[in-house]
Amino acid sequence: MSNHEYEIIISEDVYACLDRHVEFLARVSEEVARKTADSILDDIESLKTLPHRCPAYENEFVPHGRYRKLLSGKRYLVLFEIGDEAVYVDYILDCRQDNK
Repeated sequence: MSNHEYEIIISEDVYACLDRHVEFLARVSEEVARKTADSILDDIESLKTLPHRCPAYENEFVPHGRYRKLLSGKRYLVLFEIGDEAVYVDYILDCRQDNK
């Protein structure tokens, strides 16, 4: 088992998307919004070790094997790529949305 630890690099788009989700939740409950943001960021941080534990993200519009997916909080899908030394978090999707 490897002790390799990856650097986590989160795109500006991910931060903007997370802000939108948290802002929406804060209209109902600031506490829930804060806990949700912390939970998502903790899940992302967990990718420092063993990011390969997450399955590949399969989508007809994305090159096969490019992204992996992490489900966070039962409703947020985090898409990321694994490099030699870093994990690149590129997108967060609220699975409750209709994205067609």
